[in-house]
Amino acid sequence: MRFKTKLKPSFTLIDMTPLVDVVFLMLIFFIISSEILPLKSLYIEHPQIEREDDAVTTRLILVMDAQHVLYLGSKKNIVDIPSLDAALKKEHEALTRQNPETPPTLVLSIDKRVDYDSFLKILSIAKESFSSIRLVYDTSLSDS
Repeated sequence: MRFKTKLKPSFTLIDMTPLVDVVFLMLIFFIISSEILPLKSLYIEHPQIEREDDAVTTRLILVMDAQHVLYLGSKKNIVDIPSLDAALKKEHEALTRQNPETPPTLVLSIDKRVDYDSFLKILSIAKESFSSIRLVYDTSLSDS
C-alpha cells in the first residue's frame, strides 16, 4: 500500500546538530585552556592610624591575607614563606633591570588579623632584598 503525500522534499533545511557539536567543543576548549586565578581581588583589613600620607606609586606589592596566604606582584602569584626570599630577589633583579636609575620599593599590605610573629618574619625576609619598604594602612578612623 502506497500513500500519496503532497509534501515535496526540501533541501533548504540546515541540520543544526553539527553546529551545536562544534560550539559545545569550542566552549569546553576555552573553559579548560583559560587561566583560572584563585582570587583576583582580595579583601584586606588594614590597621588604622590618624596620620595622612602622600600617595605612593607602588613598584612591587606583597599581600598577606588573614589566612596567612602570601600574594606577590600584580598578578597575585601565591608564594610560601620558605620560597619568599628567592621570589623577592628575583623580582628585585627584574625591577632593577627595568628601571636602573630608581631603586625599587616593596609595598607590604598585611591584614590586621595577622599575628605579629608572622608580620616580623615577612618584614625580615623583605629587608634582605629591598632597602625601601612601605606599609599599607587605612587612614579612616571609622568604628566599623
